[in-house]
Amino acid sequence: MKWQELGELNCPIARSLSIFGDRWTLLIIRNSFLRTRRFDDFQKQLGITRHLLAERLIRLVDNQIFDKVLYQEAPKRYEYRLTERGLALYPIILAFTNWGNSWMNDGSFAKLEYVHKSCGKKTQPTMVCSECGEALTAHDMLPFLGEAQ
Repeated sequence: MKWQELGELNCPIARSLSIFGDRWTLLIIRNSFLRTRRFDDFQKQLGITRHLLAERLIRLVDNQIFDKVLYQEAPKRYEYRLTERGLALYPIILAFTNWGNSWMNDGSFAKLEYVHKSCGKKTQPTMVCSECGEALTAHDMLPFLGEAQ
């Protein structure tokens, strides 16, 4: 199955993977949350080939994750800025970080930690029920298909 075909499946995970289903795309998004915006900076930081980076950035712009913004006229140079749709990916980045800190670290790596600006305290990202505030786990959830909108 081709990447584009995933976007046609009746599964939100498959449709999301049609955009984010490779390692480079998530790393580009991670770096954008670390304030990287320019092509050359992404390329240097990630070590990705220019061709692959250009393809991934085009897909992210086409899917409204990034806006491509001109910052220099001659020669034309662009920045890639997260849109509201792109900023909504932040909980996914936090979840990957939390999982990696917990399960992909034998103690030889420093953990990436976060401070909540509002209260100034170090925080551990958690996912909670929007109704009761209880932490969500796989054992507590019952998925079902809702209605198409």
